Amino acid sequence: MSAQIPPASTGYAVSPPVAASSGLSPNAASAIAYLTFIPAIIFLLMEPYNKIPLVRFHSLQSIGLSLVWFVFHVAASLLLTPFGFLMHAFLSGLISLGLFIAWLISIVKASQGQWFKLPIIGDFALKQAQS
Repeated sequence: MSAQIPPASTGYAVSPPVAASSGLSPNAASAIAYLTFIPAIIFLLMEPYNKIPLVRFHSLQSIGLSLVWFVFHVAASLLLTPFGFLMHAFLSGLISLGLFIAWLISIVKASQGQWFKLPIIGDFALKQAQS
């Protein structure tokens, strides 16, 4: 996991304010985006959240993390099953633990308004959030 990065050059010192009627701050929306991929997709489609780079970044990173988690579980099921149940359970559990810790750190950093970037996934999310 890499260190936090500064916000993209959007003209804002911090994320822009959210309309009062929305009820969610950019930090709260960024953290909620990690609960499942569904809120992340909603924030990417709904205004004013789709205009806030911090929320876009964390929503895209959340979707990427969910996708990686799914791919790892499918790959573990296909590749490790022939080696026995114990090997499959151990390695699958180890991968799940690592991804769970990355998920928790991402939620905490997002709730603090930090641009915390996961390796590879974060690079892609940052490029997409800035465009």
